[in-house]
Amino acid sequence: MQLCCCILVSMDEVTKLPEAETATSGSQTDSMNLPPAPTEPPAGFTTPAAETKLAVPLTERRAHESIFWIERSRIDPNPYQPRREFDEAALKDLADSIRTHGMLQPILVSRVEAETPRGMEVKYQLIAGERRLRAAGIAGMEQVPVIIKKEPTDRMKLELALIENVQREDLNAIDRAKAFRQLMDDFKLMQREVAERVGKSREMVANTMRLLSLPVDMQQAIAEGKMTEGHARAILMVGDNPELQRQMFNDVMSGKLTVREAENEARRLTGREVRPRKRLGSPGDVETRNWQSKLQELLGTKVLVQKIGDRGKIVIEFYSDEELRAIIDKVLSERGGDSPAGEVPISS
Repeated sequence: MQLCCCILVSMDEVTKLPEAETATSGSQTDSMNLPPAPTEPPAGFTTPAAETKLAVPLTERRAHESIFWIERSRIDPNPYQPRREFDEAALKDLADSIRTHGMLQPILVSRVEAETPRGMEVKYQLIAGERRLRAAGIAGMEQVPVIIKKEPTDRMKLELALIENVQREDLNAIDRAKAFRQLMDDFKLMQREVAERVGKSREMVANTMRLLSLPVDMQQAIAEGKMTEGHARAILMVGDNPELQRQMFNDVMSGKLTVREAENEARRLTGREVRPRKRLGSPGDVETRNWQSKLQELLGTKVLVQKIGDRGKIVIEFYSDEELRAIIDKVLSERGGDSPAGEVPISS
């Protein structure tokens, strides 16, 4: 089977690296020895010596996965890459590290064949590792080590790129929120399902996605690091009031408000005072709290049950038309309705 892999990938396209040695007692379990890159290194670039070790995470090491050197120019970007902003200074630091130590982790790609007038052309599409790929270009590497993933789906490409970035906290809050939205819209997932896939709480996913309800310039300020998530959430506290949001945003950008002061200002502007009320979350309202938990589990989204005496209200949050249709579908199915959610009209 390994021979077949070598035949499929022609040697003028990639250079295969030696297989990792089987781990034994006292051996190194997370590294392998790499030869120098087969291309001539540019001036000022130090080619890793033969004993340079390539650390391969256990999550990526599989007996059937080989590592190859592939020309960087043959790797196309991942169309599902959630990251939109890259820190140039951090990329330069990573490039300096690559010059000194070599690339310590292979890039994950898929093999793509396209028919051209000259015949079948083979290229590669990035799945995960765009920061490393960009830094390798800055470092002057013409070839990079890769693991070729067999026939990944579009969903896998998005999830792998997203999970890699989110778990490393590499995404800014806006790119993270857009990635969550893309997972929900493209693959019809609920917030709870997104949270499970990326290893975050459903509350974290919901709160992050709320940032997308802010005006574009405020989102840009978050993406560029000019405004913190804490400040942004304080602005969201004033609700759908553009004038109050703009007033608070201007105060935040002028440096007048800390996060705590912004939260207090939002309460003052909206006339909200903290008053003791018999509602969900109070120590004596266990039954209502249980109802809320059951509704959240059933609908897969945030549900708030507010109860005052014998009256109250239930608030169900959703963040896209698709999620609203899914919620309605679940409610109708629970009460025995036979109308699919796709037939429920949703106004834009």
